[in-house]
Amino acid sequence: MSIQWYPGHMHKAQKEIKKALPKIDVIIEVIDARIPFSSANPVIASLAAINGMIKPIIKVINKVDLADPETTQLWCDYLESQENIKALTLSVHKTDQVKKIITLCHQLAPQRLAKDLPVRAMIMGIPNVGKSTIINALMGRTIAKVGNEPAVTQRQQRIDLPNNVTLFDTPGFLWPKIDNENSSYRLAITGAIKDTALEYDDIAFYAIDYIKENFPEELQKHFKLEQLDSETIDIIEAIGRKRGCLMAGGRINLDKVSKIIIKEIRAASLGSLSFETPTMIEAEMKVVEEIARQKQEKQATRKNSFKSKQRRR
Repeated sequence: MSIQWYPGHMHKAQKEIKKALPKIDVIIEVIDARIPFSSANPVIASLAAINGMIKPIIKVINKVDLADPETTQLWCDYLESQENIKALTLSVHKTDQVKKIITLCHQLAPQRLAKDLPVRAMIMGIPNVGKSTIINALMGRTIAKVGNEPAVTQRQQRIDLPNNVTLFDTPGFLWPKIDNENSSYRLAITGAIKDTALEYDDIAFYAIDYIKENFPEELQKHFKLEQLDSETIDIIEAIGRKRGCLMAGGRINLDKVSKIIIKEIRAASLGSLSFETPTMIEAEMKVVEEIARQKQEKQATRKNSFKSKQRRR
């Protein structure tokens, strides 16, 4: 399943961001601690490269309270090893952590402070990663609209923060096509795309299949399962019976139980779970690259075949 969900306002937002970036000193990208790779927009990395220079990026790994701590540390180390990137883990419920964003902005743009000018920072991120909540925490009051549905903010706005930082807020936007099928599912699990974009049972099957392999104790304990069956469908049906998701004839209402599973995963009712690791992503991207290579070869073969036919005529 490769999700292609790119509303018109997202395309417009990308164009406006590209136009404004040359005057920005620091990029702040908010990502979800449960899926640090899948929630990172590759378009942002390409936009950060201007005239051969890469603007410094602060990767704010948000919602750490929902993710596995050990996996989060792996991601922090992985991101810090990359050029021009600073990683910051935080939970918006801890104001002292959020304030570190200001400190990092100062460190990454000392030339602005030396001229007694505010650091110009642009905050970006895909929908529903907590960007607006972070802005409100930085200001100490509500100025940005917050919602559980993706795509709440739909226009840029300028915000003057304390301590000489000017923040430019941007709409959350995805990229036109998500090539890694696994990333598509993970974005759906965490609510980064609208639920109407795909089927609940597809998301639930993927989630349970992953959790039973990586967090089996949490799965069994939360849903009070006597045992974990080897087949994912059997686990989902057992959860359905536990939660009373029954139809006529004792059949399981798959849609109903799937919605329950997704809702409780998003609420961290099963505990702090991470859905990807750096090693896992590296392996998946090799597969994505190989698929892309094979596709290019097929296209080249078709093109050459067409040219050969044209010459023979």
